[in-house]
Amino acid sequence: MRPPPGSITACHPGDLTDGGDTTDPIGGWIWGRNLRAFLELLSLYAGYEFDGTDWRTIEAGVQDTDDDSPDRWYAYPLVGVNATLEVSLARAVSGEEMSVRVAGAEALELRLRTDTLLSAL
Repeated sequence: MRPPPGSITACHPGDLTDGGDTTDPIGGWIWGRNLRAFLELLSLYAGYEFDGTDWRTIEAGVQDTDDDSPDRWYAYPLVGVNATLEVSLARAVSGEEMSVRVAGAEALELRLRTDTLLSAL
């Protein structure tokens, strides 16, 4: 059984405020239909100009992913002026969910924003 949308696997509320490890990836899942919006907003926060080429690359890259197989995840870098993030993605084979892990969100504000995006989408 999957956790509810926006569940955080590596980032817990205490990690965001009381000196938790800010190098841990933030993970959870979103609905697949929200993937582009998630990536566009995350890119905005990182200071990366996400465009149609990025979207087409990611859209093709996630086609054969499987969130139950660690070796079948797709990773895409978002190298922005505010942060360098690596977004790892994998589809739920029998569902509409997209599992997400974001590495590199070290600043408290960026971690909170990433957590909020996962919860909202």
